[in-house]
Amino acid sequence: MMLALAQAIDLRAAASAFARDGHVRLQPFLAEDAAIACLAEMKRRADWVQVVNSGDKVFELSRSSRAAMTPEQRDGLEQAVLAGAQTGFQYRYEALRLPDGNAPPPGGNSVIAGWPAFLSGGAVRDVLRTITGADDIAFADGQATAYAPGDFLTGHDDAVPGKQRRAAYVFSLNPVWRVEWGGLLLFHEDGHGVRGVAPAFNSLDIFAVPQMHSVSMVTGSVPNRRYSITGWLRAAA
Repeated sequence: MMLALAQAIDLRAAASAFARDGHVRLQPFLAEDAAIACLAEMKRRADWVQVVNSGDKVFELSRSSRAAMTPEQRDGLEQAVLAGAQTGFQYRYEALRLPDGNAPPPGGNSVIAGWPAFLSGGAVRDVLRTITGADDIAFADGQATAYAPGDFLTGHDDAVPGKQRRAAYVFSLNPVWRVEWGGLLLFHEDGHGVRGVAPAFNSLDIFAVPQMHSVSMVTGSVPNRRYSITGWLRAAA
């Protein structure tokens, strides 16, 4: 299965929305069969790792290692994650690392492994440059993410010195999602204002960096994980 763009993306309207709002959603973004193949692979993969931070330190836990934890260990981790979210930057979700777009995708039958290279190549990169107005975008990086009940990402602006991030993106792969299930991509405005979008299927949200944003906690009523591919559109170092 090859990744391919959906037809009839309105570049002029998308560029206008991005310039006005610092955010635009493209839906559909991929040809439908490619989006279906991406979701199918993410659902069948068993090599997800849970990523969780403690301050500046990042920990990765496989599903098997979490299954081997005692109830006391799981509760201790839960309490530490919630405590970290009270006053600082905190996150917890599952991830699959993908190669940067300036590196060739690995062999095998993975569709999503080729995602960063797809965004970084020729015509697709030109589309992203046109929408963002950033003509120096050289490549994309990315990771597949899966948010289970209780997972979240607190507010941050993606501005990291030296990373040359021109825009961030979230490619959403959720055929059915209710707003009240959480997992919303939220943009923080001055004061207590907030605007955001719910997970969808085959939609690409592109937003300017820096921009304060977060992902709200996924509720316990959700019947499946919140699947997406996320990353940044970056200029050369």
